[in-house]
Amino acid sequence: MREREIWRRVAGDVALWAGLAAPVAYARLTPPHERYVVPLLVGSVLLLAAAVVVGRRLPAVAVLLVLLGSVVDGNFVFALLVFSYLAGRRGERAAPAGVLFAVVAAGGTVLHLVLLDTGMATWFLLSCVLLGAGVFPWLVGRYRRQQQALVLAGWDHAEAVQREQRGAAERIRLRERARIAQEMHDSLGHELSLIALRAAALEVAGDLDPRHRAAAGELRASVAGATERLHRIIGVLREADVPASTRPAGESVADLVDGAREAGMAVRLDHSPDAADLPELTAHAAHRVVREALTNAARYAPGAPVTVTLTGLGDRVEVRVVNAPPPAGPLPGPASHGSGLLALRERVRLAGGVLDAGPTDDGGFAVVARLPVVDAAPRPDPGDGGRAGEPGRLRDARRGVRRSLLAALAAPPAVALLLSLVYYPVVTTGAVLDGPAFDRMRIGTPRSELSGLPRRQVEPPPDAPAATAGVTCEYYTDGNFPLAQPTWRLCFADGRLTSKGRTTT
Repeated sequence: MREREIWRRVAGDVALWAGLAAPVAYARLTPPHERYVVPLLVGSVLLLAAAVVVGRRLPAVAVLLVLLGSVVDGNFVFALLVFSYLAGRRGERAAPAGVLFAVVAAGGTVLHLVLLDTGMATWFLLSCVLLGAGVFPWLVGRYRRQQQALVLAGWDHAEAVQREQRGAAERIRLRERARIAQEMHDSLGHELSLIALRAAALEVAGDLDPRHRAAAGELRASVAGATERLHRIIGVLREADVPASTRPAGESVADLVDGAREAGMAVRLDHSPDAADLPELTAHAAHRVVREALTNAARYAPGAPVTVTLTGLGDRVEVRVVNAPPPAGPLPGPASHGSGLLALRERVRLAGGVLDAGPTDDGGFAVVARLPVVDAAPRPDPGDGGRAGEPGRLRDARRGVRRSLLAALAAPPAVALLLSLVYYPVVTTGAVLDGPAFDRMRIGTPRSELSGLPRRQVEPPPDAPAATAGVTCEYYTDGNFPLAQPTWRLCFADGRLTSKGRTTT
């Protein structure tokens, strides 16, 4: 496969060289033959071959080679068109070709206007050739390169979308597994806390055999340790980005409080009528707040009375769970790491509410949540990586295509207009003869008496007739924009006007 690609490139380069060498060879081989035609022909085709060889790695150098060839052979303009396009198509950076065109323009200006004094008309013509055969094809090549980059970026974007879809499906599976683990953790943790509470009640019962009391204490310690280990092992999988039900189907806050009473907790529920019929998301969050607060109270304040209050506050409902200090003081055991409250605070935030939790003045603990009575707007999924809109590469590729197209369409006319604005004033200043003044000029009038005669002349047209002996012809323009071509011809003999006429139509 690699060899086939190499041979394809070689064949393409040979075909390119043959196509560009054809007009150069044809002009050299057809009569009339110039002197040194063979060396010039060989040098021209070798120069084209060198441009083809270096064109893949150094496209700007190839453009420079054909520009040098155009100095001795005008047929190199065809090669200039092709290599300028290829320079834009192959060049990774625009700076080399841009600098090359700028240097050639500046050097050509100095050469023709200062050193050779070929005139503004020749300079303007060569500048237009450089613009049309060099700069414009290069801009078109840049546009094509950017367009190809856009296509490749589009393919990359499609592949990235597919990868993102596969990743999203995997995240959904992992999130569901984490949600199941979370529900198991929360449900089992709550039940284990109630078991520990029952064991603590047995431990402090006065009519219990000491051995049974010791066994109840061991059971309580074992259940507390199991609860802590469950929290550490499964709690690391906790995800609160998407609210999920962690309560038995149909269980309300009242059912939760009744279950806690059956387990031996002293719980009182105050439920105002305006706090009923909560939206699903709010009801889930309220259930979660009460259950987490009861679990913490059973774990860290066994035997302490607990008050659960649900109060309507207009567009919000307040869920307040307050437990008194434990009668026998804090139980020995590992300290809470507080991740349950952190997860609970996030769950309340996702429901559109706020959560406050902390010790009370009498040594108890209070958990207060304020939740909206209407479902909050859904939160964006953080699993999307924060990506919004197109990827940066695709967006940059499209922006590059637009810039290249705008440059290809706007740059040549803009540069041509700039050249005209430079060329036209230089050529026409002091060389414009208006039509009425030309019409008033009479044959035989001495030159010194002609009114409206400009102080400067313009260059004669290429097809101007040769002046006869003793006759000199002068050429003036009527100011036609942008070329300022010679319009009027005045011929003098012995200082008198002998003929006049138009040179252009």
